Amino acid sequence: MPKDNPVAAISKFLGRKLIEKVTDPKTKKVLVKEGTYLNEVIMQDLAKAGVEKVFVRSPLTCEAKFGLCSNCFGLDLTTRGPIQIGVPVGVIAAQSIGEPGTQLTMRTFHTGGIVGLDITTGLPRVEELFEARAPKLISPVSEIAGKLSIIEGENGIKVRVRTTSKPHEEREYSVPATAQLLVEDGQLISAGTQLSGGHMDIKEILRIKGLREAQRYIVDEVRMVYEAQGVPLNERYFEIIVRKMSDKVRIESQGNTNLLPGEIVDRLRFEEENQRVLAGGGDPATAEVVILGITRASLQTESFLSAASFQETTTVLSDAAVQGKVDRLIGLKENVIIGRLIPTSPERASVER
Repeated sequence: MPKDNPVAAISKFLGRKLIEKVTDPKTKKVLVKEGTYLNEVIMQDLAKAGVEKVFVRSPLTCEAKFGLCSNCFGLDLTTRGPIQIGVPVGVIAAQSIGEPGTQLTMRTFHTGGIVGLDITTGLPRVEELFEARAPKLISPVSEIAGKLSIIEGENGIKVRVRTTSKPHEEREYSVPATAQLLVEDGQLISAGTQLSGGHMDIKEILRIKGLREAQRYIVDEVRMVYEAQGVPLNERYFEIIVRKMSDKVRIESQGNTNLLPGEIVDRLRFEEENQRVLAGGGDPATAEVVILGITRASLQTESFLSAASFQETTTVLSDAAVQGKVDRLIGLKENVIIGRLIPTSPERASVER
């Protein structure tokens, strides 16, 4: 629980549900029970008790097949009660991020007027993150853990990382002479350490440190942009968007499934195909996780009606026809298009009645 930044603490933890009980670090007495929703009073009590870590549910780790489960979303910030089934939290998240986003500055900081050393902030930075683009000024990230040495030359700085255990392995990274180094000569670093100022490439974080770290980087970076503009937002809204950006996989080998190598599919479909094949004694497919920008993620949705209403209508409908796709009408957009009630609370209530 960050004591020095109460705004960040509220943004990160307010309204979340505890996975584990929280105990006093000194007396070991139970302070908060498992399953409790965190509010301002509880968070203040935990900070006073010196609690530094709590385990909470998150939209990023939700395993619901469709949508998001109420436990992983937490409290409804409008009612301060548990979120009701059927509430369109994705729409609320998009509106909560988009409306104050119109007030973000369109700024780029220039470093000494040198081309290629511009630090993007404000709305362009948010767009850069949500579209999963490589930043203009990419900070190198160490691929291995080890001891580093800094070598200064005429054309810039070389940072060499050498593993401390045998067999030794080395990696060398180039850093512009004008860039700010974030490491020191002789320092021991872990894999994934940022070596210089600038922004890290999301795809490099995914490759080196894995999906959770890449998701966390996007969420933290977007939150910091909004907070720098005086617009604190609950972190769960960012996590809902990032969850949709990272719910696809790229097929590497198809095994005995109907999936094709290089195809990008929903993780749920990939897992269901593998379960079907394994049940019959076949070989499962293998895949790697990918993070897509929100534009591409919208076009890769399982609903071809939803994708066609967004961009590239002719291409999307042609591909759907060739593949014989079936739209199950699970989301909001596809139901609006054909004139059906959207699958939110009113429809659920009528079905239950």
